[in-house]
Amino acid sequence: MGKTEGKNAARKIRQRRVRRKVRGTPERPRLSVFRSAKHIYAQVVDDTANRVLVAASSLSKDFQATGQSGGNVAGATLVGQMVAEKALQNGVQQVVFDRNGFLYHGRVKAVALGAREKGLQF
Repeated sequence: MGKTEGKNAARKIRQRRVRRKVRGTPERPRLSVFRSAKHIYAQVVDDTANRVLVAASSLSKDFQATGQSGGNVAGATLVGQMVAEKALQNGVQQVVFDRNGFLYHGRVKAVALGAREKGLQF
């Protein structure tokens, strides 16, 4: 098992541990964050209906127009703000934050802070 495989396996274990408690409901959906080396993704998910309500990522056209990179904190903050704006437009004020097995620092934290900045509550 290589270094990356071991890291991904450990992240999957943390992810499962958190998902046992964190559930998205229609009243309070789950804000799930995924980060890769170059990009960052955020989704607001209703787990009862298995539906993605809102999504934003560093690959979206809105984000690409800004000229930012998804691989840094500034880009992650922008993705957080974008997902919060879309969620608020769809009538979602409160969410539960799902860090998806990633440590809460750097770009994952930046998405959370960007979403809070635009008025999303969690």
